[in-house]
Amino acid sequence: MVSPSPKIMVIGSMNMDLVIRTPRMPLPGENIFGKRFRMFPGGKGANQAVSAARLGAEVTMFGRVGKDIFGERLLKNLREEKVNANYVEKDENEATGIAFICVDDTGENSIIAVSGANMRCSKKDIDRVKSLFPRVDLLILQLEIPTDVVSYAIEISHGYHLPVILNPAPAKEFKIELLDSNDILTPNRYEASLLSGVKIKDLASAKLAAQRLQGRGVEKLVITMGERGTLLVHGKEMGHVPARSVKAVDTTAAGDAFAAGLAVALTENKELEEAVHFANDVAALSVTKPGAQTSLPTRKEVEEFNRDQA
Repeated sequence: MVSPSPKIMVIGSMNMDLVIRTPRMPLPGENIFGKRFRMFPGGKGANQAVSAARLGAEVTMFGRVGKDIFGERLLKNLREEKVNANYVEKDENEATGIAFICVDDTGENSIIAVSGANMRCSKKDIDRVKSLFPRVDLLILQLEIPTDVVSYAIEISHGYHLPVILNPAPAKEFKIELLDSNDILTPNRYEASLLSGVKIKDLASAKLAAQRLQGRGVEKLVITMGERGTLLVHGKEMGHVPARSVKAVDTTAAGDAFAAGLAVALTENKELEEAVHFANDVAALSVTKPGAQTSLPTRKEVEEFNRDQA
């Protein structure tokens, strides 16, 4: 018998990414020539939805786009990726979100986002889709839509006993005390530093930051630290999962790939540590290709990568 696909809902942002490849980042006031320009579907919410779908989940996406060509292209892309986009709202008063992304020769990126319709998401929107909550296994949220809407979605999810993965990106203050024992916080080291007040430089400082966040009520926590690996915390237990060694081409969407990989693994009933290993593989593969959604690996690619690394 074929096991049913995990059902995941993503509430969050959708952007069109305008990407410039450049030898290095420009200095303030400096003009430099880039190497190449391309457009990619992006936005943290849509990235996570596409990633989870490529990993085998049945995914529903909710958010807002404008009534413009970028919005149409984003919706078309979601459907081509087998993501249910029927609940995405088309905003008549705001343009689709865009992100200007500069990627240098080392694979590092710098991003300027114009949120557009993403910031028009409202609590009323959550009320319109909350009837879907009992039909899914897990909810993924980020912070590229209004934080009060994210908070409201978390509160509503608890009424349905629906677990949440909160990816607190981009980094900003947030009431993480809203998370309960079924929820998981997945900051990177910069985001964890902001939320905890502890500057993360190494594994020891990451553990201190985790303890601070636990003091605010977060029971399950996963801090991603790039080449330093991942710190996972569950109650009194802490563990460290080393990073995979790969040649980075573009780190855009690596955090989104990780969040989606973690969500899929957990909805397949994997334990937290095993789920983090899987998510690490998904994220590692994503940095070996350019772009946001174009870099997200399929389930087959992740399984082959895992076998090659064994």
